[in-house]
Amino acid sequence: MIIQVVNFNLKDLSDADYRSICDGLAPELARVPGLISKVWLADEASNTYGGVYTWADREAIDAFARSDFFKAFATNPNFANIAATAFGILEGPSQVTRASIAVAA
Repeated sequence: MIIQVVNFNLKDLSDADYRSICDGLAPELARVPGLISKVWLADEASNTYGGVYTWADREAIDAFARSDFFKAFATNPNFANIAATAFGILEGPSQVTRASIAVAA
């Protein structure tokens, strides 16, 4: 299992318009193979947005990076300063702290 954190800033797009777009995109993103979950992030005050993704494995991230959905996001002129970092998880402590993801035993 892989956790990916993505952050970016909005450019020439309001917070309200972004939130509306997210509502429309969520069902499509929910169908992405290998995506276990996404937590959508928004901090209007600092103009920082993004998500915390839980992926089944590295192959799922790589397949998504080749998708038209991802390419449309990565080249969208309304998203600036895109940064993404992927992390492995520490299974033991995550289980103790009640991570809401199913960790492999």
